[in-house]
Amino acid sequence: MLGRTWVRMLRGSAQLYEDPIVVAYLEDLLWDVTEHSQLTDRRLELVVLDNPTLNAFAVPGGIVGLHTGLVEAAQSEDELASVIAHELAHLSQRHYAANVDHQKRNRPFMLAALLGSLLVAAADSQGGVAAISSTVAASQASSLAFSRQNEREADYIGMQTLAEAGFDPKAMPNMFSRLQANARYGQKPPEFLLTHPVTESRVADSLNRAANLPSPKKRADAIDYDLVQSRIIAHYSKNADQLLANLADQRKSQDSDSLRYATVMAAINAEKFDVAERAFSGMSKAFLQKLPVRLAKAELSIAQKHYDKASQQLRSVLKLFPDNYPTNAIYAELLLHQGQNSHAIAVYKQLAAQRPTDVNVWYNLAEVQGLAGNTLDVHMARIEYFMLTGNIDLAIRQVKFALRTPQLSSEERARLETLEVEAKYLRQQMRRVM
Repeated sequence: MLGRTWVRMLRGSAQLYEDPIVVAYLEDLLWDVTEHSQLTDRRLELVVLDNPTLNAFAVPGGIVGLHTGLVEAAQSEDELASVIAHELAHLSQRHYAANVDHQKRNRPFMLAALLGSLLVAAADSQGGVAAISSTVAASQASSLAFSRQNEREADYIGMQTLAEAGFDPKAMPNMFSRLQANARYGQKPPEFLLTHPVTESRVADSLNRAANLPSPKKRADAIDYDLVQSRIIAHYSKNADQLLANLADQRKSQDSDSLRYATVMAAINAEKFDVAERAFSGMSKAFLQKLPVRLAKAELSIAQKHYDKASQQLRSVLKLFPDNYPTNAIYAELLLHQGQNSHAIAVYKQLAAQRPTDVNVWYNLAEVQGLAGNTLDVHMARIEYFMLTGNIDLAIRQVKFALRTPQLSSEERARLETLEVEAKYLRQQMRRVM
């Protein structure tokens, strides 16, 4: 319960990454790894933070967080999966709970303090380091850092999970070595290393263990990682023209479909649509059929304001994958551009039913309900949004506004009163964490 309450605070204080193609890929990767893990309770929720720092975390309650900076830094899908597997191993072995149980003898509210520090770290890396340091000092021990025994156990179990899921177990020590090198030559260590200290002996030990596990062949869908990474790189690029120039140089020595896709994303950001069109024209037929590529074509059409063309492209995908999250999310955005508010509402309602904790969906639903003049529905969507982001006072205020709506049905009034009770209960839970 505490972890689920904490994640509401996280959603309200940290910048969430909104790209549905990236989020959907990372969710699929999480479930892929989880299926082969030792977790018995697999009710997980992934939170993707729009944060360039190198960090990942998991807290009791099944909350797994990934910073986009970690996705950008990993050199393969296997390396990213290794971090996820490591975090799941900590959860499955109840290392967090054991750590907190140990601290309870000295600080009854250590879990709340621990989660509070992690919250600050996730929302603000600089403030997070200070908060973590103060929490550690107050507890007279590194409450956020796992013991060496726990780390080695998570390495071993995580590598087994990787191998069973078809990933390379050597990716874990390789990834940790890279993070360690980053700490050695960077201005400050990655946040991940503050909670998961890496030593030379631990890396060597994990390499030896990985050597005894099978190394699988390259996964057929691993190329999707390159596409997702290129979207994140384009997102963080401060100079789209320079990124395009760098990609052009890379393609001179070794051209590929993935580099052309990266060129498309950079070109859209730079509004050089002719460059994007040429990059698409050079892609192989098989590559053009990949879902992220088909959706990128629609994104280009939307950027060019060719809305009818984008509609045709997206509807052709929806015929094959009617419930696909990123396709529907992009389609809803297109409908807003076209002024088709009623149709957009239907799509966002479908997404809200499929993804009840997706704050971006609820935010957009509230916005389009407002454009359509649906006053009560605006309040209802805002209540859900504020409750998911831990803004409980604002949620209760929206309930009060909604109760003033003329001609409320008895069912609508009962639903609002229930939401008010839920909101007040959540406020009590959040006060325990803060």
